Amino acid sequence: MSRRQRFIWRNSSAGKRRLLPAGRLRGERFAGRSRRAWIGFLLPSLAGVLVFVLLPFLDVIRRSFLTAVTEEWTGVRNYKLVLANQAFRLAVGNTVRFTFVCLPLLIGISLYLSVLLSRLKKMQLIKSLFLFPLAMPAATVVLIWKMLFSGPGFLNGWLAGLGLLAEGQLPDYMGSRAAFWVLVFSYLWKNLGYTMILWLAGIFSVPAELTEAARVDGATQRQCFWRVVFPNLKGSLYTITVLSFLNSFKVFREAYLVAGSYPHESMYLLQHLFNNWFVNLELDKMAASAVLVGTVLFAVILLLQRLWDQDERI
Repeated sequence: MSRRQRFIWRNSSAGKRRLLPAGRLRGERFAGRSRRAWIGFLLPSLAGVLVFVLLPFLDVIRRSFLTAVTEEWTGVRNYKLVLANQAFRLAVGNTVRFTFVCLPLLIGISLYLSVLLSRLKKMQLIKSLFLFPLAMPAATVVLIWKMLFSGPGFLNGWLAGLGLLAEGQLPDYMGSRAAFWVLVFSYLWKNLGYTMILWLAGIFSVPAELTEAARVDGATQRQCFWRVVFPNLKGSLYTITVLSFLNSFKVFREAYLVAGSYPHESMYLLQHLFNNWFVNLELDKMAASAVLVGTVLFAVILLLQRLWDQDERI
């Protein structure tokens, strides 16, 4: 150590003072600033979330306790009106049913197809085609729906050609209880490719040495998947479940363009109800229902996170 090196007194954790080289102290200060540098990167996004998400939602919570026009305090009156509303109950029932039907179908079908496609050698060439449904404009999707599922549409033409429909019998699928399954089909068609890409990313991230070692030990292809690959896909499964759950609330646009504000009751979802309340300026009911739905969504996501954390600890 050079004689000309500067030393600085510094208090140690034991309460005693000790000498430290000035260069070392400056290095510790720089390291401390580096560890706090992430705050500067997060501040813009945090400010955006605060201004455009949290503050508006807090205002929605405030409005849920007021009247729509005069903004007089009503307490929980708006919540009682919403919970007693028949249209709200119908929309909640259809939305819950739609979610419970679509999520298992989407996750199961996409996982099965992803496992099959992961064995192809030229997988990268067809990967971009999976996102094609997401890139299609909503107007194009609506046109396809009408061409397929209307009374004189292609589906009835095919069924009549196969002799499955009587002559002159042309059911309108969007005007019957089959409208719900048309909505399910549209959701699966639109989100299947995107979900498959997420599964494929998880499958390709599993080290090939693990499956090769299992095959050497005599495991079959099915056993390799369920005992080796699938346990390493739990992170992907959580992400896919949450994204699919949130995307199930985004099917309103196509349904609205096809059937309007008041479709068949089997496909009358919460988004239809919110749109009708907004048009009628019933903002107090809309605010109360938005708080209820947001609370349920947040609770479901926290529940899924807790289930996944407990599973990983086991």
